[in-house]
Amino acid sequence: MNLHELTAISHDETKAMELFEKLRWPNGPVCPHCKATDRIYRLHGKTTRAGLRKCGHCRKQFTARVGSIFEDSPLPIGKWLIAIYQMCSAKKGISAKQLERQLGVNYRTAWFMCHRVREAMKAEPLASLLGAGGGTVEVDETFVGGKVSNNKHRNRTAAAGKKTIVMTLIDRDGDARTFAVPNTKKKTLQAIARPNIDGSAHIITDENLL
Repeated sequence: MNLHELTAISHDETKAMELFEKLRWPNGPVCPHCKATDRIYRLHGKTTRAGLRKCGHCRKQFTARVGSIFEDSPLPIGKWLIAIYQMCSAKKGISAKQLERQLGVNYRTAWFMCHRVREAMKAEPLASLLGAGGGTVEVDETFVGGKVSNNKHRNRTAAAGKKTIVMTLIDRDGDARTFAVPNTKKKTLQAIARPNIDGSAHIITDENLL
């Protein structure tokens, strides 16, 4: 789904909630109170909240918001979905000021949304990606190894003096990962770096990788 399609859905709270439900409950609704997966009924009415359901086991009402980062937020679910899309797809991240302008909310609300989404990104599986939540990742490659003339061993092999190309990804707020690479071609480096770096990360590197 692209931004144009998501924007069209986000203006209809019922459709936005249905999309969120499919993402959160791919196998059907689950009661957040008793974890039941059957005897769950959708409630209808002119004043009923979008996506309101009732569990036939514990008799409690809930929506897909319960237990999520949206639970206690009065903001429409559509605005949250747009915020998440923008933060996850922006190559260099997105600021609260940008979100304020794009969503038509005040700065305090935009900052709160950014904070909530970034906190969610710290959980698996997103936590395994470097720079999750708009962090900064430094990427660089170098050659490791000595000169043949410096190797004084009689039984030195044919590999003596051949340098190994190494690329390192460093998350300023977390881990560092190092990979031996066959060459320094952009296509080769990007193929290794992209699966390890979150889409919202700020990347600092040379033009060879961009």
